[in-house]
Amino acid sequence: MIPNAQPIPADRVARLTAALPFFLSFVLIPLVWLGAILGGWWVLLTPLATWYLFTAIDVATGLNSANADLETSEDQLFWYKLLTQVWVPVQFVTLFGLIWYVTRSDLNGWETFGVMFGTGVMTGTVGIVYAHELLHQRNNFERWLGDILLAMVMYSHFRTEHLLVHHRYVGTPRDPVTARYNEGFHRFYPRVLKESWHSAFRAEKELLARRNMPWTHHANPFWRYWALQAAMIWLAWALGGWVGVGLFLVQAGVAIWQLEVVNYVEHYGLTRKYLGHGKYEHVLPRHSWNASHRATNWLMINLQRHSDHHYKPDRRFPLLQTYGEDEAPQLPFGYPLMAMFAMIPPAWRRVMNPRVRAWRRQYYPEIDDWRPYNKAEHPIPR
Repeated sequence: MIPNAQPIPADRVARLTAALPFFLSFVLIPLVWLGAILGGWWVLLTPLATWYLFTAIDVATGLNSANADLETSEDQLFWYKLLTQVWVPVQFVTLFGLIWYVTRSDLNGWETFGVMFGTGVMTGTVGIVYAHELLHQRNNFERWLGDILLAMVMYSHFRTEHLLVHHRYVGTPRDPVTARYNEGFHRFYPRVLKESWHSAFRAEKELLARRNMPWTHHANPFWRYWALQAAMIWLAWALGGWVGVGLFLVQAGVAIWQLEVVNYVEHYGLTRKYLGHGKYEHVLPRHSWNASHRATNWLMINLQRHSDHHYKPDRRFPLLQTYGEDEAPQLPFGYPLMAMFAMIPPAWRRVMNPRVRAWRRQYYPEIDDWRPYNKAEHPIPR
């Protein structure tokens, strides 16, 4: 935690005015519609706002090192819960409304692609991040909402992979999502697409086996995942024919790319110490990159306070704490700009590799040989 910092009192956290900045994500809804209606260069509005506008506001507003009072009650988080829940029908209507509109419009091929690319930036940057928040809650209502959001981008298995694999095994060879030191995004991306699905399915299959059930049992959530995804594809077809299905898949592909580039950034090069006999140290704030940049945390509902999220996964996003350099490694910029660096491997290595090496010297000076960590050669955790 930030030393000597007074927490924000619960009564202040509970105010609508405190929650309002997080509602800025709703700005993307009219922007993507403007692109669809006006065409031309207007189709660039959504990605430009997401990647550059919020980064520019970061530069103007600086870091936010304030932490909310952890004694804030669930009832006092009403506006924050409303935000993530209301987004689900709003995104649903926007996505399928756009498919209906674009397939009947006079937009040319590039404009159509641009509209759906921008839609994917929205459903990935906001939709999947909100799904992530919803899936971490213990009530079925919010988990169902999270499942609906993930089905809109054809990535429903993310729920299983994230909750049963990633949080348990982050920073170890068992976690596909932990990017290895010197692993460029262009190698990470195909690897994680393949390994995450298999990892998630295996996790559910093993969970059912411990209850003496086959993977085909109706308790396997993959049946829900497949049903929801099939319903989304059918709706896209009903509204726009096979062209509508293609447009739906374009936005889903962009959204998945947005998710996985964020995953790449969050844990790049950070590994838990191997203790021998298949055991690893417990997860600590040091095992995720932390970013306290104000505006991009508004956009991504504090996902950049990722060190605390992994340390305390049950905390709702307004209560996530930020950490100083003595407890967690710090990103130089928010996720959108870091994602741009990730697309250029030499630039990424120039920015991040020295930080990974400094992290190793700071927290693990006793480790001389990092090759097994770099190549994920240690045994799978027990």
